Amino acid sequence: MGYLQGKKNAMMTIKDRYAVLGQPIKHSKSPRIHQLFAAQTGQLLSYHAREVPVEQFTTVVTAFFTEGGKGLNCTVPLKELAWNYADENTGRAKLSKAVNTLTLREDGVIIGDNTDGCGLVADLTVNHGIKLAGSRILILGAGGASRGIIAPLIEQAPYSLVIANRTIEKAVNLAAEFCDKGSVTGCGFAALAHQQYDLILNATSASLSDQLPPLPEGLIAENGICYDLAYGNQPTPFVRWGLGHGAAKSLDGLGMLVEQAAEAFFIWRGVRPDTQAVIELLNTERDP
Repeated sequence: MGYLQGKKNAMMTIKDRYAVLGQPIKHSKSPRIHQLFAAQTGQLLSYHAREVPVEQFTTVVTAFFTEGGKGLNCTVPLKELAWNYADENTGRAKLSKAVNTLTLREDGVIIGDNTDGCGLVADLTVNHGIKLAGSRILILGAGGASRGIIAPLIEQAPYSLVIANRTIEKAVNLAAEFCDKGSVTGCGFAALAHQQYDLILNATSASLSDQLPPLPEGLIAENGICYDLAYGNQPTPFVRWGLGHGAAKSLDGLGMLVEQAAEAFFIWRGVRPDTQAVIELLNTERDP
């Protein structure tokens, strides 16, 4: 009887496994966030970060799910690969052609979803009180990070949305995919001269290497806001650029990270955690 009870207790303490994949990934706060969510909601799970180069993505993901893993988050530069890997994609994932959340369903089907856009909009509108309706929005970058946020931003009814990228053709082609949903155009960085925007979003990977996109002067409108989808314990180069060029607010993506993680947590566990408490805690843990 004691043996059976002990075996039952051992089975009850087996943790469901989750992870985030990306390159680079050492800086990721996702394991900390999901551990806080689990403690807050009484969920038993483990969540780890793993550095995975593009060429190893399929092998690593297949092994993770084969060995009993329940769900994965995918970040730069793996989101478009994750979209291709999924057996089925949700509507928002199909629209963005980028996936940041993979879930193994009970029938063995792997579902791809994208929680980036709703996470960004929640952070902008709820946490920071930023009005998106009628605003002029500029997105820097035309990769997987941009793909996930365009449709949710358009749903907020901005006046216009411009995508700028080093490779002009990539920005133009990406804009064309969403032009039926609102005023979306694509261009190169040089074409931004003499234009002004109410909200400038850095969706390039430049901040990960302490770099900055080539931005002209006078880009920020009066009371304009800068927002870097990347984050760090110290202000990113883009956040510093915004502060130095008169932005009313210049923010990084920590709040977005927590909000998109909460959506992924809800998809996996069916429980929605309190994001505000986690954001406040993580802000206190930044370097002084």
